[in-house]
Amino acid sequence: MTREVRQVTDSRVLAAMSHPLRRRLMDVLKVYGPATVSSLAERSGQAVANVSHHLRVLAAADLVREAPELARDRRERWWRLVSAGLRWSSADFADDPAAQAVQQAAASLNLDRQVGLVRDWHAAGDDERAAWDGAPFSTDRWLRLTPAELADLETELLALLSRWGDREPPEDGQRRDPVFFFAHGVPARP
Repeated sequence: MTREVRQVTDSRVLAAMSHPLRRRLMDVLKVYGPATVSSLAERSGQAVANVSHHLRVLAAADLVREAPELARDRRERWWRLVSAGLRWSSADFADDPAAQAVQQAAASLNLDRQVGLVRDWHAAGDDERAAWDGAPFSTDRWLRLTPAELADLETELLALLSRWGDREPPEDGQRRDPVFFFAHGVPARP
């Protein structure tokens, strides 16, 4: 996987990545690294045949690719992400009403996924929540910004997230679980 974030400008790629199971498979590959179809099926609670189908769709969109160098024999198939992340701009789809509809659906499904992960945490059992000892947080702020200032804020936030996300975890014996973080900065009215 390259460490670069891919700029998506093709609505077919957005459609491929927006399916809830495909998004989840990409998340599993991002968090745990390359995996076999059977391990992806186990982590996602899906049938191997279903996972295989969705991986082929993701591969056709150049979002995942096979990693044959990881296979122990010819029957074992490993998969990995192509890019470290994906981003897109609604402006890239503004000239085509069909592509614009796909982009809007992708943004909505993406937000549903993000909010769903936060809701799942709040629905977790007391034992699981107690293990994190108040570390999870949420925050929101009203800021007064120009479009350029909002772009600067995004650059600073992405740099901070890269510092934490790209680091090699220390070898200190502590368990480090996946933590989902998301933020949105959008013009709005209170």
